[in-house]
Amino acid sequence: MSSFVETLVTFGALVIGGFVGFLFGLMQKNARLQNKKLSESGKLKSGWMLMPGSFGRIAILLIVLALIQVGVPIFFNGNIQWLVTAGLLLGYGWTFVKQLKNRTL
Repeated sequence: MSSFVETLVTFGALVIGGFVGFLFGLMQKNARLQNKKLSESGKLKSGWMLMPGSFGRIAILLIVLALIQVGVPIFFNGNIQWLVTAGLLLGYGWTFVKQLKNRTL
């Protein structure tokens, strides 16, 4: 693989992972805000329902990652998959950094 293609694949893996992580972070943030509204309105029935739907959101994340792995297998050759993971962590972490800056966490 030429160095240009290798650089492009590296950048693409980080971007795809970051995008997926950011979208997952937004889904979690929206769920947290909905749960906060339920708690404030008194409609939260038990402590076990603090984050309803979290298993569904995690399943969506895993399905999206599997689709990326099948659709773009070059991101999962060699050690490139760790760059997808790093991008995912950066994208997901970005949503928390923004919340910490706004003091809404």
